[in-house]
Amino acid sequence: MAVSLLGPLVITTLLCMQTLADASCTDCFVQSRAEYYPNSEVNGTDAGACGFGSFGATINGGDVSAASNLYRNGVGCGSCYQVRCTNNTYCSDNGVTVVITDQGSGDGTNFILSQRAFGGMAQTSDTAPYLLALGIVDIEYRRYPNKNITIKIYESSSNPNYLAFVIWFQQGMRDITAVQLCETQNFVCKLLDRTHGVVWTTTSPPSGPLSLRMLFSAEDGEQTWVVPSSNIPEDWKAGETYDSGVQVDK
Repeated sequence: MAVSLLGPLVITTLLCMQTLADASCTDCFVQSRAEYYPNSEVNGTDAGACGFGSFGATINGGDVSAASNLYRNGVGCGSCYQVRCTNNTYCSDNGVTVVITDQGSGDGTNFILSQRAFGGMAQTSDTAPYLLALGIVDIEYRRYPNKNITIKIYESSSNPNYLAFVIWFQQGMRDITAVQLCETQNFVCKLLDRTHGVVWTTTSPPSGPLSLRMLFSAEDGEQTWVVPSSNIPEDWKAGETYDSGVQVDK
């Protein structure tokens, strides 16, 4: 199941296995428009503003997007959205789930999708070329929990002197605005810096297995700390990914 932010501290040990087919919150979709990178590879870009690097092209199977207003100075990076177009001739009911990996603006669009993701909104592979030919389409979207929040250790990291990582697959209606790393033995915590996009860094990180704490903030000012049950191991390595074991749906 997913985790609802109902208290000041939420600790979960459960994984969310929800799929697009299970989605029923039809009243939380927002109307907008979407286009796609016409000169890009089928997957995403490896030079996105979010700081994902080469993984920005292949994360989520290449179903990625640049965002304009939803980028929000990088805080929106890594967020998951269900996006579905509204053309009944070509578009499927479920659409596609994308991850924000870049910043971009278009002709009144909130999303600039990879070609793969744009075609993924089609009913079938046969109708995808017709959808792509439209270039810009009306859509509706919502934040969507589809995968566990995941930590990707930056290649520049060096254990134990310097740690930098990005956070993939943000969900829910809130943004991650602060991150702490805590020693699991004595609970000494260190607040991390966000350098750009969703790249969180620290020199001299705490030692031992590390407990991650993420501050989720809402537009109305409400804030909640979420502590995944899965720790970053003591022998963390540059380039590795670590599953937090948690999803947030509120």
